Amino acid sequence: MNDGRESFGSPGNQHTVLDPTVNYVCQRCTACCKWPGDVRIEDSEIAGISGFLGLTEDEFIARYTRLRTNRMGLSLIEKENHECIMLEGNGCKIHEVKPGQCAGFPNKWNFPGWRDLCEAIPVPL
Repeated sequence: MNDGRESFGSPGNQHTVLDPTVNYVCQRCTACCKWPGDVRIEDSEIAGISGFLGLTEDEFIARYTRLRTNRMGLSLIEKENHECIMLEGNGCKIHEVKPGQCAGFPNKWNFPGWRDLCEAIPVPL
């Protein structure tokens, strides 16, 4: 039962309810970077990411993005093993300018079973 205080894991993960009095602090374990699916790139993020990579916006889009599954925008492409194209070793190639979706994990979006993989530490607000 939702008493108005619960929040759901994300639109695609309505079965997970997060405690609104807890914030999960990322430990940079990269589990979320290895999960298959769309990594949304918003139009407002393209200039910052492309500039950080030293590419034009068109070069960045051509080299690193694809159409989202729902055909409603761009997503970062994945490697053959489903890891994010920006994952290098144990770190993110664009960490300083990473997409909002990535910055919001697991508090603003997550996937079923994320707690079994993610090392984020729950911290009371």
